[in-house]
Amino acid sequence: MTLKLCIAQLNFVVGDLPGNAQKIIDAARAAHADGVQLALTPELSICGYAAEDLFLRPAFIAACDDAVKTVASALADLKDLTVVVGHPVGGDRRTRSVAVPGRHNAASVLRGGAVIATYAKRELPNYRVFDERRYFTPGQGVCVFEVGGFRVGLLICEDAWFAAPARLAREAGAELLAVINASPFHAGKGNEREEQMRERVLDCGLPLVYAHLVGGQDEVVFEGHSFILDARGVTVGRAPSFKENLFIASVKRSFSAIEFEAEMAPARTLDADLWDALVLGVRDYVGKNGFPGVILGLSGGIDSALVLAIAVDALGKDRVRTVMMPSPYTADISWLDAREMAGRLGVRYDEISIVPQFEAFKAALAGEFAGLPEDATEENIQARIRGTLLMALSNKFGSIVLTTGNKSEMATGYCTLYGDMAGGFAVIKDVVKTSVFRLARWRNANDPYSTGLNPIPERIITRPPSAELRPDQTDQDSLPPYEVLDAIIERYMENDEGVAELVAAGFDVADVEKVTRLIKLNEYKRRQAPVGIRVTHRSFGKDWRYPITSKFRA
Repeated sequence: MTLKLCIAQLNFVVGDLPGNAQKIIDAARAAHADGVQLALTPELSICGYAAEDLFLRPAFIAACDDAVKTVASALADLKDLTVVVGHPVGGDRRTRSVAVPGRHNAASVLRGGAVIATYAKRELPNYRVFDERRYFTPGQGVCVFEVGGFRVGLLICEDAWFAAPARLAREAGAELLAVINASPFHAGKGNEREEQMRERVLDCGLPLVYAHLVGGQDEVVFEGHSFILDARGVTVGRAPSFKENLFIASVKRSFSAIEFEAEMAPARTLDADLWDALVLGVRDYVGKNGFPGVILGLSGGIDSALVLAIAVDALGKDRVRTVMMPSPYTADISWLDAREMAGRLGVRYDEISIVPQFEAFKAALAGEFAGLPEDATEENIQARIRGTLLMALSNKFGSIVLTTGNKSEMATGYCTLYGDMAGGFAVIKDVVKTSVFRLARWRNANDPYSTGLNPIPERIITRPPSAELRPDQTDQDSLPPYEVLDAIIERYMENDEGVAELVAAGFDVADVEKVTRLIKLNEYKRRQAPVGIRVTHRSFGKDWRYPITSKFRA
């Protein structure tokens, strides 16, 4: 007895119900033509993940219901095909942002033009980027359906992180678990999922098929990396990461055991995952929101160089424009390095000096500033002139401005409101400075898109970072060494370690107090920063919800 199944690892657009439905229909028909009997789509595939407060709108839920019917009807002629689709269901009355009894994160089993079963997610995550309890109530039932002679137990994402749902499915007769998912990426998350699902398999004794979403949605990225575990917990199949894929596997019964035949995508490095996550995040944010291209300020420094390389890999050179905006303090090598990198990548490159505007601002403020020394005020004026010029170009030509600030700067406030923070999408907002250098070297050593390019000039990587807003300035004039700074950020901000723990771990008291104070002081800046791609398990975004006005000090 053999069952051929397909994990439709697809990239959906939130709210594009007709488009998502058609994508499911096309994938299901293609899979069926290859002999597939069971097609699994990811969590909330009908509406995209996550639709946030759209879930509170009755019209949205009704449209999702209609889209499910559209898929079922369009596949009605394929009598031997079973398709699982994820969608919200129920709760058609509006309340004040509170989950309505009966509104569920659900999945329906479609066959022969009808919905033969619907399952409501039992375990609703409400941590980090998740807030499903705002929209849904937990399901109470179990869903086991038969296809191709196998009894399949259906679970949705978080259900499989707990023992009870899988055990209940087994008790209801399931001999194979199908888990549909939308689990946001962070570095190392793919391996974490496989380990967690291995634990689930060993606990319940059932093999498991993990169907995962791929694509970018605002600040989160889903990397695909769907996989199959046999009843021993061994990974016997794995789909490619960061790309759409109809991942097909054969399931057969051998005596009392269930065996699989499937392809196995190779293991990946953390840096390869990080790079592809950033590229996919840019491609989907720009593409799904309809921007014709991107524009960024190219300074000759490492951050803007990295963002440029990511943007070109994501969009191609013709959709990327760079502008170099030298100030009175811009070193000649910054011009040379910026020009060289733009030339290597073949992107449009323009130079607009900000010296006349800077002098005009200083003249306008001379009376107010009389007798006062120059300080960060004049530095910030330069950054804001650049931000104004970039936004003017964006307004005129429609391209979105990519900001180039990294996580180390966002944490400590080493960035200027309405200056280098001005823009629409913060590509490396969740990448600390040490990782910026590492990724730059990784990209120069790897060519994942077969471009033949070594995009980042070596001097940009080795030169000491500087904002170049005053004479002989370097970043380390104001901040601890990046190795120290980034380690404190990771332990304090990402892992919630306290000041005393950091000092006990050997960090200098002055460094710890300075960095943690800066993190607190600059919350007001981060609230005004553009959305950016999440690549760690805790980013400055939905993961981080601290008050701006607060007197608490550890």
